Amino acid sequence: MEERLVSPEELSSDDLKKRVWKESTEFWGIAFPGIVARLTSFGMIVVTQLFMGHVSELDLASFGLQQSILIRFVNGILIGMSSATETLCGQAYGAGQYHMMGIYLQRSWIIDGVAATILLPLFIFTEPILKLLRQEDDIAKEAGKMSLWFIPILYYYVFSLTIQMFLQAQRKNMIVGLFTASSFVVHLGCWLLKSLSISLEGGVLSHGKAFTKAAFADMLPLLKLSLSSGVMICLEFWYTSILVLLAGCMKNATVAISAFSICINIYGCDFMICLGFLGASSVRVSNELGKGNAKAARFSIKVALVTSVIIGILFCVLCLVFSDEISTLFTSSAQIAESVSNLHVLLAFSVLLNSVYPVLSGKYFILNSIHK
Repeated sequence: MEERLVSPEELSSDDLKKRVWKESTEFWGIAFPGIVARLTSFGMIVVTQLFMGHVSELDLASFGLQQSILIRFVNGILIGMSSATETLCGQAYGAGQYHMMGIYLQRSWIIDGVAATILLPLFIFTEPILKLLRQEDDIAKEAGKMSLWFIPILYYYVFSLTIQMFLQAQRKNMIVGLFTASSFVVHLGCWLLKSLSISLEGGVLSHGKAFTKAAFADMLPLLKLSLSSGVMICLEFWYTSILVLLAGCMKNATVAISAFSICINIYGCDFMICLGFLGASSVRVSNELGKGNAKAARFSIKVALVTSVIIGILFCVLCLVFSDEISTLFTSSAQIAESVSNLHVLLAFSVLLNSVYPVLSGKYFILNSIHK
């Protein structure tokens, strides 16, 4: 194994510009479909919030509380645990061990499915949980009604996230991006029809197999990697959820929750792009390590980090320049829009700092899997 990681097959003799261009091309070839899939999947939630923002302040606050706390809590756990699938499948693909990829996918379904079932009571008992956390009764009651409709999404995440990681590891995830983009267009079309008062009348590689006994064997290493990888992503999701939870304890909770949830969804859009970078970085580094090319893996991390920082700076500037326009897009309430505008500086710098974390996390996932 050590001989493979120090293989003399390097690119050090190439011109730096050519190396950067080649690596950037491969990186974006993996990252772009992943970004489309994650951004449009998250965009469906954002479109729903756009719709809620023009219904009533109570509906917006209830949806924002439910989505920012419950969905982000669950999503953080499942995305983090699914990252193990991406890392292990990427290494197996790079090493040519295609039969192991299907086994890793099946093991991830089992582990993530059990985790989702354990989390199911959170959706059933949302109202008493929110009241226990000292949220306003009317907001907690409305959020409790909405949470029952999110139960199918819980199990949707189990399969969509793991399959996306599985396909991305072999650079075949464009199909996932197309499907999620189509779903997003349907959601966006429904919102536009309502907003504009328009009425209408009336081929992947062959290493996937059926479930085998191997999927149930030797699951402990994958479980350990899933849990350790999941903790890092979970903390990133949860600290923003805590802000919304604290906003619910303020005097004007409806406005505070609505404003914070809007900011977090804007932040979340950028985070979905960064997660695409995390996935691409994990796949590139895993593939190179699977081939035994350690120096190429290090160079890939450098290119991914610089690319992510540039994107972060761009979104930071957009948040600073278009703060008023963004807030009015989400709500028709002048008070909520003003609160969002007042938070634009903190939002912009949060977006900037967020651009570095995912790539470094991807590096940790891979190193952790090697040591396991």
